[in-house]
Amino acid sequence: MPLSPDQAAEITAQRAQTTPTRRVTSPGMEERLYTAHPVLDHGFVRVIDYMGDDAAICQAARVSYGKGTKSVSNDEGLIRYLMRHWHSTPFEMCEIKLHVKLPVFVARQWIRHRTANVNEYSARYSILDREFYIPAPDALAAQSTVNNQGRGELLEGEEAARVLEMLKSDAMRAYDHYEAMLSTEGQKGLARELARMNLPANIYTQWYWKVDLHNLFHFLRLRADVHAQYEIRVYAETICEIVADWVPAAFKAFEDYRMGGVNLSATALDCIRRMLKGEEVTQENSGMSKGEWREFEGVLE
Repeated sequence: MPLSPDQAAEITAQRAQTTPTRRVTSPGMEERLYTAHPVLDHGFVRVIDYMGDDAAICQAARVSYGKGTKSVSNDEGLIRYLMRHWHSTPFEMCEIKLHVKLPVFVARQWIRHRTANVNEYSARYSILDREFYIPAPDALAAQSTVNNQGRGELLEGEEAARVLEMLKSDAMRAYDHYEAMLSTEGQKGLARELARMNLPANIYTQWYWKVDLHNLFHFLRLRADVHAQYEIRVYAETICEIVADWVPAAFKAFEDYRMGGVNLSATALDCIRRMLKGEEVTQENSGMSKGEWREFEGVLE
């Protein structure tokens, strides 16, 4: 369960509050505020605050007064132009602050995106909960034989059961020792900042993560991709749903030009021109390596 009854009650109280404002709001995002969207077995993503909307992107691009809108169609056209031509600054005028609960090993991937402001729950001052990420059976896979960073076939039967049991028992044993080291019954106990080093990487942590829309799109392009690790991808996919409600025109352009589009090298473009002329192009006469050709074929398919 990602939320305790007390946390759920606190979120309900937050969502019941309304405050008059002169700033532009996004109806879709107002509906999302504070709600915890479950991810994995104990994690969640929820919006704490945001700034701007589709109109704010256009306002910044035109450097205009007020909302800066001419018409919805004009704004959508401008946003698509900005996205198409990689004009990133107007998208930086929108920001979002998220509260995320996630396994530590996912957080260590996530933090590689260094263009955000982060404040993480501190295990130096507080005691972490006994909550661990244990993969569902359909997420247990062997190492890929063709990709050093990926997964291959699913583990099944006794092999899957053996791995799951080790994950569960190791996590529980590590937390038992963590608690024992903190014990103050007749002993001083180890400092929290030292005891935490014994905890496994699948224990859950939490943070506030604030990022502008341009850098958020970059994060989503990489982490909501089918090739991203499953555990971080499901967080990115949840954030995609939130962003689609926040800035629908910008997100549609992002889907078209970033998620659904591709970047081609000069060599790949030359191959396409040759194919259009009726020439038979193979990996051997393409000028590409085997890896480049395999990716090129994937794009064409």
